[in-house]
Amino acid sequence: MNVVVIGSGGREHALAYKISESPILSNLYIIPGNPGTAKCGTNINLSINDFTSIGIFCKNKEIDFAVVGSEAPLVAGLSDYLRDKGIKVFGPSSSAARIESEKSFAKKIMVENGVPTAQYREFTSNKYGGAKKYLQETTYPCVLKADGLAAGKGVLICEDLQTALKGLDDLFLQKKYGSACDKIIVEEFLTGEEASIFAITDGENFICLPSSQDHKRIGENDTGLNTGGMGAYSPAPVVTDEILEEIKTKIIRPVLAVMRESGNKFVGCLYAGLMITNEGPKAIEFNCRFGDPETQAVLPLLNGDFLKLLYSAANGNLDKEAVTYNGGCSICVVASSKGYPEEYKKGFEIKGLNNITDPSIIVYHAGIKQDGGKIITNGGRVLGVTAFTLNKDYQSVKSIVYQNLSKISFEGMYYRRDIAHRVLKK
Repeated sequence: MNVVVIGSGGREHALAYKISESPILSNLYIIPGNPGTAKCGTNINLSINDFTSIGIFCKNKEIDFAVVGSEAPLVAGLSDYLRDKGIKVFGPSSSAARIESEKSFAKKIMVENGVPTAQYREFTSNKYGGAKKYLQETTYPCVLKADGLAAGKGVLICEDLQTALKGLDDLFLQKKYGSACDKIIVEEFLTGEEASIFAITDGENFICLPSSQDHKRIGENDTGLNTGGMGAYSPAPVVTDEILEEIKTKIIRPVLAVMRESGNKFVGCLYAGLMITNEGPKAIEFNCRFGDPETQAVLPLLNGDFLKLLYSAANGNLDKEAVTYNGGCSICVVASSKGYPEEYKKGFEIKGLNNITDPSIIVYHAGIKQDGGKIITNGGRVLGVTAFTLNKDYQSVKSIVYQNLSKISFEGMYYRRDIAHRVLKK
């Protein structure tokens, strides 16, 4: 099978890495890829937004199957475009991808169909006065969210009215995340422990991969600004067998059914961002693709043929036996550029990558590019260093990942030193 993975980040490196192990793979291409994906297949220097060139490439290389990694091309309709060309695609249609690109769309589905979630109100940017009045009357803390795509950063947790009003100005007046701020959601703040679940689905049937827990805040002890994710571990013990069954029954299954019945059949990876509360699991958000950095933590824990799993979902006959959980655990720590998630500089040489020789470590490339013989920084989140074992010794895995991370350096390199702190406290 000739396969193309579309994207250039750490998530796409993880997908390419796992797909490259498949016995049914003939050729693997990554558009545009990064220096890490170049070791898994062939990078093709095309823009993920240039649908025409991607279509021509797929025809010339006789591509059988496309895996779309990031949300922007899914929302823009790349899956639809390639399917029209006769190519099987793992990734939802543009209409189904609205579950991520429009938070108000997702919230409406949840509320109307009894899916447990936070109470909310939505406001368009021409209703600034109404939003301000609501913030003056609501209880704190509360959560402000840009309705559209904001690369995982359009969520503001507001401890008090003053913080909320500043957040409102950032979103509505400053348009901090562009058109994503044309509408906002104001949500009740849920208390509990976060978890992420990837449901691989053909639109009707689904399987859940091992649970994970992301670390969204930039600072240790979960302080500071929200980011795209500073690290993750898998599995997350907070998701017990009983809670997982509740997630499947009350959250994933009804949402897939509503999407299917409304003409927005969802084929791909439905990411459920959850809060495990005292009242049970509640859905915080849905994404239309694999999470980043959770993917980097989850995929090393899978035995079997990952490509076969994805292709069976895209083909409409999900193979629930294609992969199994290997019984181990993993921790991924993200190394970022100084200043992220706000302004940061690029172009610094990354040193020490060749020092990583431990077979239980995978260094996923994210915001990176090749410059001659050098590997240099090219983004906010630069690397995802992942350690994994075949048992659930989280302490041992944490020691391994941080020991190896200390061998890598670049100017302004920053990473949290407390990834997996919740599970280790237990």
